[in-house]
Amino acid sequence: MPQKKKGTRKNNKKKNHKTGITDTVLRDAHQSLLATRLRTSDMVDVCKLLNKVGYWSLEVWGGATFDTALRFLREDPWERLRLLRKNLPDTRLQMLLRGQNLVGYRHYADDVVQKFVERAAKNGIDIFRVFDALNDVRNLETAIKAVKDAKAMVEGAICYTTSPVHTHEGFVEMAQKLEKMGADTICIKDMAGLLTPVAAFDLVSKLKKKVKLPIHVHSHDSAGLASMSYMKAIEAGADIIDTAISSMASGTSQPPTESLVVALRDTPYDTGLDLSLLSEVAEYFKGVRKKYKRFETVYSGVNTKTLVVQIPGGMISNLANQLKEQSALDKMNEVFEEIPMVRKDMGYPPLVTPTSQIVGTQATLNVLTGERYKVITSETRNYFRGLYGSPPGKISPQARKKAIGGEKVITCRPADLLEPELDRLTRETKGKARSVEDILTYALFPMVAMEYFEQREAGKLEPEPLEEPAEAAAPSVPYHLAPSEFMLTVHGETYRVKVAGAGHAEEGKRPFFLKIDDRLEEVMLESLTEVIPTTAGQIEAESVTKSVRPKAKGEGDVTSSVPGKVTSIKVSVGDHVSEGDTLITVEAMKMENEVHTPISGTVKRILVKIGDPVNPDETLVEVEKE
Repeated sequence: MPQKKKGTRKNNKKKNHKTGITDTVLRDAHQSLLATRLRTSDMVDVCKLLNKVGYWSLEVWGGATFDTALRFLREDPWERLRLLRKNLPDTRLQMLLRGQNLVGYRHYADDVVQKFVERAAKNGIDIFRVFDALNDVRNLETAIKAVKDAKAMVEGAICYTTSPVHTHEGFVEMAQKLEKMGADTICIKDMAGLLTPVAAFDLVSKLKKKVKLPIHVHSHDSAGLASMSYMKAIEAGADIIDTAISSMASGTSQPPTESLVVALRDTPYDTGLDLSLLSEVAEYFKGVRKKYKRFETVYSGVNTKTLVVQIPGGMISNLANQLKEQSALDKMNEVFEEIPMVRKDMGYPPLVTPTSQIVGTQATLNVLTGERYKVITSETRNYFRGLYGSPPGKISPQARKKAIGGEKVITCRPADLLEPELDRLTRETKGKARSVEDILTYALFPMVAMEYFEQREAGKLEPEPLEEPAEAAAPSVPYHLAPSEFMLTVHGETYRVKVAGAGHAEEGKRPFFLKIDDRLEEVMLESLTEVIPTTAGQIEAESVTKSVRPKAKGEGDVTSSVPGKVTSIKVSVGDHVSEGDTLITVEAMKMENEVHTPISGTVKRILVKIGDPVNPDETLVEVEKE
């Protein structure tokens, strides 16, 4: 760690002011470019090289990597950490911790936060970059104390953004609070690449005058500004910068490590890193990146529109994949335009997890449903309730009313409302969890964790494929790939068609949802044989997964506005419910969406169970009017 320096900014420009480099290639770089899909095996194979470089630290864990490892890669994130610690014995390992949210999307009880930090340090983390999405320092207290108790380093992070309510003076005040709370370093966390060179020089200069800790600057090259901003930040006295090895750099990722190393060579800020060794690392990741081509999007490059919409790099690649899964990638620009409006309604929160997901998902739902706040996620409601903390600016009263009606907003530290959770979680995972780490995994992602535990027990942990379904050579007749996916040739052009689902029949015909490449089309047919003759025989409508529940048409029929999976059922048959009550929650795009009853009455039937996939227009719960 660089030596703390005293005195004026001029004293910070001494010849021995070596610039520290944190390389993000094992965490933020692939989260920003490849939707966080990098597998542990592709990390371990290069550790011997990485360990020789002499980085100030390597960012290897936290952020979205925990969720993605479980959900898509079918890997144990804790085992990844242990393997990296074993194979990087001489390098500090750093993680990104979302304060009271840890690596999840809600606030967790203090006992869960304390235990998580303890186990993360025990398994190999040396430096915890701790931040709160709203810059509400109350949400950092427990995590920072836990890191200090674990004898690890605290990097207190300021989420940098621009808005009518954010100022450099306000960021400096926050840094002073973090210093008093026990931070060892201060990080300017510029998750959306908004930090301009002039702003970087000004903010770092102001910080150096008010705090005595090393300053670490993190940015994304989303708008092509980051390298210039880093240079000005270093001139102002910044001690450490975040970069990514060149083959996994730029665009929504960090600036290239090698470029900054060369730019600083033979200056008072020389990094001292070996360029030839870095070139070997870059060559390795050049090959690795090709394997994950499926997860790259056109939105991973430099895009100056991010200066307007202020979307973080990791959010862009994940949002693009979420829209692709909903067959709505063509609506990306509409979502870009909606995000600033939702952000304003929410009091200008910095866009970083989880607020980036909350704002991004809500904006996406606004676009997909064609009406603002027609569908409101549980996280959006909780945000308006104050359960994420105090927003930087004034919240729109109209948006808040749509979300929570006249419900009272909390003003205390949100975690003060939470009862200890560990004992209950331990009981719930008895027979499934093999360790304290498993219990913590379940605390963060209950459904995903349980599914993982069951597949692990059965020896069926299979990650999603790295390749798209293989293209067949254009046949003279459509090629039958599967009962619901095939190639269709029309006038010499071949299209991949996938039957995404089928709705309820009306007047002898049924709506079928056909995904043609990346577009979703709805067609009314008597059966699929009207459009799908195959060499394997006719595919009847009955062979396609379709709605298995009655169509929602009665006033008390409760349905979901988005396709997803049932995560909780909050009522039982016979319960009395009032109009607007939440009956179930459905997970879509990694967010939980509340499903409400349109009328007051008694629950007559519940037609779903936890884990069931559901489609719009199905009756999930029947409520009988009293």
